[in-house]
Amino acid sequence: MKRRPSVVHLEAAFGVAFDPDLLERALTHRSYAYENGGLPTNERLEFLGDAVLGVVITTALYHNHPDLPEGQLAKLRASVVNSRALAGVARGLGQGGIGPYLRLGKGEEATGGRDKSSILADTLEALLGAIYLQHGLDRASEVIHKVFDPLMIEAAGGGPALDWKTSLQELTAELGLGVPEYRIEDAGPDHAKTFTAWVLVAGERFGGAEGGSKKEAEQRAAASAWQELKARAVAAAADVAPDDATEAVAAAAGAAASAPEESVEGTDVSAAGPGQPDA
Repeated sequence: MKRRPSVVHLEAAFGVAFDPDLLERALTHRSYAYENGGLPTNERLEFLGDAVLGVVITTALYHNHPDLPEGQLAKLRASVVNSRALAGVARGLGQGGIGPYLRLGKGEEATGGRDKSSILADTLEALLGAIYLQHGLDRASEVIHKVFDPLMIEAAGGGPALDWKTSLQELTAELGLGVPEYRIEDAGPDHAKTFTAWVLVAGERFGGAEGGSKKEAEQRAAASAWQELKARAVAAAADVAPDDATEAVAAAAGAAASAPEESVEGTDVSAAGPGQPDA
């Protein structure tokens, strides 16, 4: 009996055997299910996989960074377990990623659903949920380490770019500027919305940053505000021109934020010693 291409590809990518029917469910987006008589979707598996992924990543970070406080550990986890990072992993699995094997409805297919970050991230979590159901926690943990250890290693050097919103709130508290407030506007059809975010700090507005999700837009607005406020603080402390300080701060922050997101093979973080972080 000829094996399905999705089974062959994903078994090779993850290094585990899949029950074909369970794998098919993990690849079934709700748009396909609704167009085909209400088939089971991958959402329950996604729910399960999200929990398993969270436990494994959190445990690894806890043991690998014994000196870090809770806030820094949360940043590290958020940089690893977020939609953008998960989608990058999904695109890099095997030759061509998981996109070609998704079961999508006609509408999602027509609007580029096979490369939509939110769908790829959710499907990756569903696949991890399927691995957990079929093989148990120990084997699922091995697969997660194989796929996510490179991201955890990269995460260790991320600085403020781990989580711009948290970093901004910490900076505004340090400067006595209160808690940042965010404003969001959206535009476009439901299947292809874009979001624009601004952040208010002590009455001053920063941002106008766009993203494919509210979270992404807010993070970009927070990055803009952090870089500007940090540059002002540096300039005030060193008595240099604000523009010079802005360039230096932006360069440093940009380097921290530019780590690649699609690496999928690497060493075991558990042996790496103290070492960067949501959907």
